[in-house]
Amino acid sequence: MWQETYDIIVVGGGHAGCEAALAAGQMGMKTVLITMDIDRIGQMSCNPSIGGIGKGHMVREIDALGGAMGKAIDATGIHFKMLGLSRGPAIYGPRAQADRKAYQKFMLQLLENAPNVSLRQERIEKLLVKDDKIEGVAGLCGITYLAKAVILTTGTFLNGLIHVGLNHYPGGRAAEPGCIGISRDLAELGLEIKRLKTGTPPRLHGKSIDYTVCAAQQPDAVPRPFSFRNKKIERPTAICYLTHTNPETHRIIRESLDRSPLYTGIIKGTGVRYCPSLEDKVVRFADKEQHQVFLEPEGLDTCEVYPNGISTSLPADVQLRYVHSIRGLEKAEIVRFGYGIEYDFVPPTQIYSTLETKRISGLYLAGQINGTTGYEEAAAQGLLAAVNAVRKLRGEATVILRRADAYLGVLIDDLVTRGTTEPYRMFTSRAEHRILLRQDNADRRLTPLAYEVGLVSRAVYEELLDKEAKIKELTTLLWQTRNDNQPLAKILRRPEVAWQELCKVDSRLLPWNAYPEVVEQVEIEIKYEGYLRRQEQEIKKCEKMENLRLPGDLDYHTVPQLRREAKEKLTRHRPLSIGQAARIEGIAPADISLLLVYLAQSQYRQEFILPEGKTDEAAAEIPPDNPFSGEE
Repeated sequence: MWQETYDIIVVGGGHAGCEAALAAGQMGMKTVLITMDIDRIGQMSCNPSIGGIGKGHMVREIDALGGAMGKAIDATGIHFKMLGLSRGPAIYGPRAQADRKAYQKFMLQLLENAPNVSLRQERIEKLLVKDDKIEGVAGLCGITYLAKAVILTTGTFLNGLIHVGLNHYPGGRAAEPGCIGISRDLAELGLEIKRLKTGTPPRLHGKSIDYTVCAAQQPDAVPRPFSFRNKKIERPTAICYLTHTNPETHRIIRESLDRSPLYTGIIKGTGVRYCPSLEDKVVRFADKEQHQVFLEPEGLDTCEVYPNGISTSLPADVQLRYVHSIRGLEKAEIVRFGYGIEYDFVPPTQIYSTLETKRISGLYLAGQINGTTGYEEAAAQGLLAAVNAVRKLRGEATVILRRADAYLGVLIDDLVTRGTTEPYRMFTSRAEHRILLRQDNADRRLTPLAYEVGLVSRAVYEELLDKEAKIKELTTLLWQTRNDNQPLAKILRRPEVAWQELCKVDSRLLPWNAYPEVVEQVEIEIKYEGYLRRQEQEIKKCEKMENLRLPGDLDYHTVPQLRREAKEKLTRHRPLSIGQAARIEGIAPADISLLLVYLAQSQYRQEFILPEGKTDEAAAEIPPDNPFSGEE
């Protein structure tokens, strides 16, 4: 049998796999990305869009860490929109419709030209494990790929089953086979496997749509780039359109539920609650007379249109009937029928915060295999899995982002601490400190770390240092320059005063308009100074709990008076800190107090890091309230 040896193997060429391979290669590791079809690398299986509120924040963070997704959408986007502008800067989220084929081509070219990265078109069906350590993978072509780290980014391909009405057939995506071997091996290795479900709408021929009765959705006149490396976007754009379902649409669906795999019990997996199928919307929101349908072009050189909002697994004839009942779509031609897909995933409480599995050393999981949904969530995991795989191979410290550091930290912590029983999707409401975790300051939060671990160049880091110096200079100027015996900074704090109004007050500020990103940071920090300071204080309080590191070999069954449920859950999750333990579902404040007392009096007394200013005897007095409760 032919063998090839690498430092890191990435299985899967979706968004997680692309970021993982690029990051590992950038950090100097000999890497191979193995995928079933190289021509489908970076495929947007569902909506060809990137970003949104919460998701757009993650794309900016991925870019700040040296990832590729932001650059790819900037280069191939056809409709850019900043969402959440009616609310506040913490909520602003960039979103863009992509040219599907152009995005794939861009990502493939990045990988083909990436340092230390090889591509292989191969179907992997076997994991090679010895003494609970990964050794590599084997493909159907008779090749064995060896490495000390393997990152699985298998998307919906694990034991995938596609549903169209009462018909179903194996597949990982439309017209592509699924993968059974990896799922089987994971189960045999002792990992728990469960099922999830997602779906996609029918695709329409654009020339068969009557746009004159639909509402035009214009893109932003001056689009905001996703990547901090890009200062402006100069690309052709497209218009999206809005229409709605109606009572007739809903009647057709209700009368067809007996042919729905969702409502006849054929589909067992849990679907995406925040992006339900149309039949699910009609049943769950029976009082609604209409639902939005956004008609989004799939590219500039194709007539295919993505009708966002009508995902389905209903039979083909029902899809055609309900599509034709929608205003503007009366004569619409369906190019591809929608479908639902069930697939295996690994409940993510079985992985560490590094995304390495607890049972198999060197085996990392990223993307939908961990129970998430969305390109952005997958890309984030792929990047962080690669970083930690590289650093483990080098014997270096792991990189674990805190909840206060990034939405990426919130994502990983939610997965490994709380797990998920439904496809996990990021929202700004999941973050306790979202005033600090804005999309506009992701580079300031994360690029220093990216430079430290080798994901970005010295030039990128120095550009950030120059930006920080300008922010400090402008902030000082605004506090030292007075108008009517009042600092300009205090005038800027007024709700009715924006930067441009302040420039009218003092024309000496006009040259700073050449640095819009600097102005943006200074204006936000001055206007929201009180809120920012309060969140920083909350973070310091939470850090005390996070700094209480839990011993990896602690036997929770020996902790006196600890409830049986707490012992079982702490043993299963193996939290890294008291803070993480407090966030595990079912762990009560009293459990945390008992654990603190035990550790302060146990053999781990010297290793146990107490909050600043606390003595061992005072450990029992630590407030038992969960510092992460409240809004979440």
